[in-house]
Amino acid sequence: MTTKNRFVISLVLSLPMLIEMIARPLTGWMLPGHSWTMFALTTGVMAVSAWPFMRTAWVAFRNHNANMDTLIAIGTSTAYIYSIYAMLYHQPVFFEVAAFVVTFILLGQTLEEKMKAQTSSAIEKLLGLQAKDAEVARDGQIIRMPLSEIVVGDIVHVKPGQKIAVDGRVIEGSSTVNEAMVTGESMPVVKKPGDTVIGATINQTGMLMLEATKVGSNTLLSQIIAMVQHAQSSRAPIQKTVDAISNIFVPTVLIVAIITFVVWYAIIDVSTATALLYSVAVIIIACPCALGLATPTALMVGVGRGAKLGILIKNGEVLEAASNIQTVVFDKTGTITNGNPIVTDIIGDEKAVLTIAATLEHSSEHPIATAILKKATTLGIKTGDSRDFHAIEGKGVAATIAGKPSFAGNIKLLTDHKLEIQLEQEMRRLQDEAKTVVIVGSDHKAIGLIAIQDTPKETAESAIAQLKAQNYRTVMMTGDNHGVAQAIADAVGIDEVLADIAPSDKADHVKQLQQHSKVAFVGDGINDAPALAAANLGIAMGSGTDIAIESGGIVLVKNDVRDVVTALALSQKTFGRIKLNLFWAFIYNIIGIPVAAGVFTGFGITLSPELAGLAMALSSLSVVISSLLLSRTKLN
Repeated sequence: MTTKNRFVISLVLSLPMLIEMIARPLTGWMLPGHSWTMFALTTGVMAVSAWPFMRTAWVAFRNHNANMDTLIAIGTSTAYIYSIYAMLYHQPVFFEVAAFVVTFILLGQTLEEKMKAQTSSAIEKLLGLQAKDAEVARDGQIIRMPLSEIVVGDIVHVKPGQKIAVDGRVIEGSSTVNEAMVTGESMPVVKKPGDTVIGATINQTGMLMLEATKVGSNTLLSQIIAMVQHAQSSRAPIQKTVDAISNIFVPTVLIVAIITFVVWYAIIDVSTATALLYSVAVIIIACPCALGLATPTALMVGVGRGAKLGILIKNGEVLEAASNIQTVVFDKTGTITNGNPIVTDIIGDEKAVLTIAATLEHSSEHPIATAILKKATTLGIKTGDSRDFHAIEGKGVAATIAGKPSFAGNIKLLTDHKLEIQLEQEMRRLQDEAKTVVIVGSDHKAIGLIAIQDTPKETAESAIAQLKAQNYRTVMMTGDNHGVAQAIADAVGIDEVLADIAPSDKADHVKQLQQHSKVAFVGDGINDAPALAAANLGIAMGSGTDIAIESGGIVLVKNDVRDVVTALALSQKTFGRIKLNLFWAFIYNIIGIPVAAGVFTGFGITLSPELAGLAMALSSLSVVISSLLLSRTKLN
């Protein structure tokens, strides 16, 4: 039976007793059969609506444990059983206490479930984005088929206005595609043959034919949904502390309730019924429901809001880690810069230099290799044959081309090969212009230079400025030479540069920085995986449909460096809201218990068990509402 149905049953059975409670002081009216009728109504409440509390409490007891249901079960059972005793001996009964407490608690839980369902709306909206079917070319015909039947390699036809069903690569046609629903990017993106498209985005202007590259659970949207679901069900480390406190708190409350009864009954000398009411009020008011809601509700809202912004938070631990970050370290290529470098200068015999460089780099996917190969293709230069290919760690690559040992790499190669004075002067000139220089050699000597330049992203400067305004220290880490790296850093305002660092050494440098501060590392999620894992917080920049989910604690779908600022702010706001929720939940109990125990009775301040149940329900609602307000909190 659902919580809502249990609440409705409890409310219907409690209403007659509520009417009597209101009418009796004014008119003297009582329920027919009075005590016996109240007994029958409350028995219905206890047997149907309160039974799950009893069952859970009993299971906890058998496991030598106690939880919030333990307090509810003991409080309501005490009032119910005592009232049966009082009824049989013609004394005042308090059946309504048990019935009203159960009703108010279920009211709170019903409203909590409704509000918590709102916090899961991000998942529902993401699921709603998925296409149901698509037009696929099969056996010379265009067939509309369900999404589940599409396989990698299928040719999918997408008309203007239609939703793209799967991740794919455009093979024919051009169009603009609205990707806002997945990446949060507001401007439509132009797509042409060779470009990648994301499933669930909308084709706007032209006809597209695309080859399916990822289907089912491998699509970007499916990965996002899986990551958000995992994050929303995860637990922040602070929750372990809350659980430990709750394990001590519940038995402590029961002890306080017993002491309350003894003090009122044995010392102050009130009736058994009065002492019992104080004791039951303590048990009910102390029920730590709000503590149990403080973390998961805030986590669900924060993660859901992040998903809408194209910021995927992996789990609750990430939020806690982000709240302590002091230094933000950026990879250069593809993170601070556009990652699309171009060849600007060739020093030496252009054809010979490019032929050797392109032959050495033809199997590499590094942005520098891509720039060299693109230049060679533009000039009609073909790659040759090579053998004995090998990488020189942190320096470059080498192989035998046309029977001669050849190489291409960075300035560190100068320790192995002599550079002529003229080339050395040219190299320094190019480096002063903030260009990356590749030294190309053949037959044990350098024969030329290739200068490559990668420009900073348009958004990098504003992102760094925002981070510095929030007192973050910024560092850029790169394998490029110091001159080029410093020029890029100066252009965007980064505080410190760590240059000439091999990819395998980045994690070690992150660990060195961690000796002085908590470090977040921002990289592409593939080459920088060791550094992302070593940092206190890894932030992986997404790139189209290739998101390395496992690389970082946070994944930025839009590949926009400004989202680093937003991600840190969202994480801190979410974790801050968790702490605020916990604070108010604890304060509520600290204040509520002595009031319920009758400490302030001399000042005319008392709290009946019914009101204690209502107050407890309202405290839980306040925590849920506090978490929901996180969706409206300003991030920048």
